[in-house]
Amino acid sequence: MPNTGERFERAVSIMDRLRGRGGCPWDREQTFDSIKPYTVEETYEVLEAIDNRDWNELPGELGDLLLQVLFYSQMANEQDKFSIDDVLDRLSEKLVSRHPHVFGDVKAETSSDVLRNWEAIKRKEKQQGSPDQQSQSVLAGVSPAMPALLEAHKLGSRAAKVGFDWPDINGLFEKLEEEVQELRQELKHVPESESKSKAVPSNIEEEVGDLFFVLVNLARHLAVDPESALKKTNRKFRRRFQWMEHQLSLSGRSPKDAPMEELESLWQQAKEKELRA
Repeated sequence: MPNTGERFERAVSIMDRLRGRGGCPWDREQTFDSIKPYTVEETYEVLEAIDNRDWNELPGELGDLLLQVLFYSQMANEQDKFSIDDVLDRLSEKLVSRHPHVFGDVKAETSSDVLRNWEAIKRKEKQQGSPDQQSQSVLAGVSPAMPALLEAHKLGSRAAKVGFDWPDINGLFEKLEEEVQELRQELKHVPESESKSKAVPSNIEEEVGDLFFVLVNLARHLAVDPESALKKTNRKFRRRFQWMEHQLSLSGRSPKDAPMEELESLWQQAKEKELRA
């Protein structure tokens, strides 16, 4: 049986052949930019398999995610930028340098100790960089390209590490109520017909954004991943709504054919059905 290294080398060689002369036309046409959407998609499919505890599906999804790394590395190698070897070397070096409590003589008895060491090492790495890197904000490294919920969570976490944070969760609930009231006040100045249109005033959008930001920080204080929490709620809503649709389809109808009172009744039935399951 081949060992792990041999299996990895086989995957690299397959990727090389797919991109090489006589390989796959689709693979040969891809660029860094064209592959980016697949990277995001594959990442979410990994998360979905984890949430579902689908251990049969997860190896395949992780393989698809690894394919993205191989793809980028192969394209970079073709342009003489870097290779998969450089990726692996950087990874190994980072794992060793950021775990001195395992590979060195630094002591770390708890997870909190590990995180403190990790941040100290990252700061030292930045100080050893260019002058521009030395003057970077504590928010540097939080990519604006990541999903908004995750970006908000990371921004709040970074700010909290330098003391800019609510002292306790009660302050967050107070802030949440404050933002709700501010949104209500702004809505009073918007005609009902306009509030339902696509051209929402920028101040309303801003207030809704503020509300989301507080909710994300509330999740952070509760050690809840906001992206995962919302995904689970989305799946719950999908499940219940589709049950409602099925019930209505038995009488040849769809949700738009039913009054709100009936829809609400069906929704409550869907909830009770799940609770009994």
